[in-house]
Amino acid sequence: MKIDELDIQIMKKLTENARFTVKEIASKIGLTITPTFERIKRLERLGVIKGYTLLVEKKFIDKGLRVLCQVSLKEHNEKQINLFENEIQSLNEVSECLHIAGNFDYLLSVEVKDMEAYEGFLKQKLATLSNISQVQSSFVLGIIR
Repeated sequence: MKIDELDIQIMKKLTENARFTVKEIASKIGLTITPTFERIKRLERLGVIKGYTLLVEKKFIDKGLRVLCQVSLKEHNEKQINLFENEIQSLNEVSECLHIAGNFDYLLSVEVKDMEAYEGFLKQKLATLSNISQVQSSFVLGIIR
């Protein structure tokens, strides 16, 4: 797979704003519309561009509280790791699960309506997973961009 400087420029523009039209991207990178369109489609086919995302104000979709949740596992064998990763993917409140190195094994980004909803998630869902030994929660106060 060969990615050149024009491909990188296209990806940077799409990362900046996924709603840019092909015409807008082409004019920003100094290429005509057809080759720009073909490059975007090629990057999608190759899996370099994996999809497009919409960012919304989370409180309007009952996801106003974001919690960064560090999780340690009891056992670290392949079977238990795979089991945890499969179970965590079924939890709608978990928007992201990162396998990390350090004092904890995973960092979860959990999005819920409020503190009461997080307490319910913690007690009724996360705590029921069999291989968890420790959970530490940090509540996001704001995002600096």
